[in-house]
Parts: sequence; structure tokens; C-alpha cells
Amino acid sequence: MTSTAPIVRPAAADRSASVTVPRARFGFVLAIVAQVLMMVGASAPSPFYPVLAQSIGFDAIVISAVFAVYAVALLLTLLTAGSLSDHIGRRPVAIAGFLLLAGSMLLFWHADAVAMLFLARILQGVASGLLISALSATVLDFAPGGRAGVAALWNALSPGIGLALGALVSAVMLDVSGEALLDVFAPLTSVYVVLAALFFVVPETAPRKPGVWASLSFRLSIPSEIRADFWRGAPAVIAGWATGGLFLSLGANIVRGELGGEAHLWQGLGVVLLAGVGAVTAFVMRKRSARTMVLFGTSGLAIGTLLSLIALGVASLPFYLVAAAVTGMGFGTAFSGVVASLAPRIPPTQRADTFAVIYLLAYLAFGVPAVIAGALVGVVGLEAVCVGYGVVVIVLAGVAFGLRVRARR
Repeated sequence: MTSTAPIVRPAAADRSASVTVPRARFGFVLAIVAQVLMMVGASAPSPFYPVLAQSIGFDAIVISAVFAVYAVALLLTLLTAGSLSDHIGRRPVAIAGFLLLAGSMLLFWHADAVAMLFLARILQGVASGLLISALSATVLDFAPGGRAGVAALWNALSPGIGLALGALVSAVMLDVSGEALLDVFAPLTSVYVVLAALFFVVPETAPRKPGVWASLSFRLSIPSEIRADFWRGAPAVIAGWATGGLFLSLGANIVRGELGGEAHLWQGLGVVLLAGVGAVTAFVMRKRSARTMVLFGTSGLAIGTLLSLIALGVASLPFYLVAAAVTGMGFGTAFSGVVASLAPRIPPTQRADTFAVIYLLAYLAFGVPAVIAGALVGVVGLEAVCVGYGVVVIVLAGVAFGLRVRARR
């Protein structure tokens, strides 16, 4: 595509004919940056949970519940409004989502009670549910030269990059700042307002179409062309995101309570390694086939999880962090491989709807196991919960590996 060629979308040729390459590139970059920053907000609260638990007064089950309401609100929003941007356009959904996200950061900034944390997390879940499918579809709409593979790569990389950055920044601020809540959540509030404003100048790629009210109902819609591959990749998605859920909800408690890591940096480093190494590995392997990435990713998840259980058994923090990095290699590539196998075959008019279902599955795996784990901590102890959780992840990763081997593609 030349520097002066217009971007033409099959679903919206009349609107897109006037979209020049520079504007399309801006939209592509902005959508990716927006995805990363949205996920920064998703992981930023995690290192604060043990601190808030002490200052406000609550235990592990409350931490898991605060974490879970985010996933529940996100899932309900995906179920009802996941395809909204296919009907009213990407821009209005993105603008509304980032304004809601700014409101949730404002609540985190002033959190002084459990109820405030719940409200902040619920609002964040609603905002993220609106944004996830809309931003993923926007990246695909603006993919350079219409290359769906490039869009699929960034859609898979962005969560890991954002999760790593959010956990790292919060952990460092907790160690070096006397006003960590202010220094983390005040800037995020401002950033999300700026992102909402920037989306006013992004070209619209999804024209209005009828059925918007009918779309606001609980439904799951996967195009028939990719349905079999979606279910084949489901165990890999579940294994990876369930691992992420444990790290973000109870990871800081594991490092402090089981491995003696008192500094907040150590407590946040597990999430940083899981998500950051995952993003880097997915980028390095971006030219590999989707099948290869899934096979590599599920192997990494199984091996890394096994190593983390050994690290807990010998109570070694350095070993645990190495295991988190190995697990991260699988976390990033397994999800990237599944997305890469599906994205090129999603019909343009069903992009937001399809990504809504993909992330619905991911966030179910992200939230539900973490809640169960938090509830069981008070019954059997954190170490026993980690062992049981790890065994389930290893089994799921093994199933996903076997299904991909049998598929031969």
C-alpha cells in the first residue's frame, strides 16, 4: 500500500474511502497504546492489596472478592455490550469506556474502605468490558495493509505489556513513595481522560447498523468458520489466563507469606515476569506458525507451573521468579497462538462480537479460579491452594497441547 492510498474496509467502504494512511496509522497506534494502558490499570491495584488489607482490615477472601468483581462486571458487560461497537461505531464506545475507566482510577486513588474498592473495581470492569472488544476490533480495522496477522500479534501482546507495566510501576511506587496511591492513580486518571479525547479524532471504521438494542442481550456468537478452532484453543486460553488470575490476585501474598519477599518490588515482580516475559516471547516468536506458538506456549505453561510448585516446596524466591519467567513464556505465546489462528478468518462485521467471546472465556478463567482459590486459603492454607491450582493448570496445558498436536495445523 502506498503512502497516499486510502484505507477501504469491506464493511464500511463509503466511510473509509476518505481515511488516509497517516490517519489510519494514528488510529492503529492509538488503539494499541490504549490497550496497553487499559491493562496497566488492570494490574496496578494488585501490589496495593496487601497494603490496603492491613490499613483497612480484610483477609485473602476479600482480596479475591475485590479482584473477582472486576472480572464479573467485565464478563457481564462483554455478554451484553461486547458487540456494541459493531452497531454504533468504535469511537463512542472507546470514549465512554475511557471516561468510566478514569472514574474508577479516581475511586482507587481515594480508597479508604472495602466498599470503595468494590465500587472502583466494578466500574473498572464495566469500562474494560466495553473497551476490550472495541479496541481489539479497532486494531484489526486499522491493520497496516489489511494484514490481520499484525493486528492479531498486537492484540495478543498488549495485555502482557500492560499487565507488566502496571504491576512494576505500582510496586516501585509503594517502595519509594510516601503517597503511592496518589502517584499511581492520579496520573492514570488523567491519562484515561486524554485517551478519551484522542479518540474523537480517530476515523470511524464501523458504520452504524440496525440491531443495537437487540445486541444488548446475553449472547455468545462465534462465526461458524472458526468455531472448531476456537474450542480447540479454549484449554490453552483457560490455562494461561487462570495463571494470570492467580498471580494478580494472590501473587503478592504468595511472595510475602510463602517466600519471605517483604519488599513490594519482590511482590510485584512475579506479575512483571509473567506478563513481561510473555509479551517479549510472543514478539520474538511472531513469525512462527500459530500451531507452533500454541505448542510452545502450552509446554511453557506446564513446565513453568511445575517449576513454581518446586520453588514453593523449597521456599526459594529466586527459583520462584525464574519459574514465573518460564511460565510467562507460555502465558504470552499460548494466547498469541490461539488469537493468531482465529483473527484472519473473522468476518469484518463480526469482529467485536468474536473478540468479546474470546475475552469472555479468558476472563472467566481469569476470575473464577482466583475466587475459588481465595475462598480456600482460609480452609486449607495458601500453599495447598497453590499446589492444587498448579496441578489443574498443568493438566489443562497438557490437554491443549494434545489437541493441537492432533489437529496437525
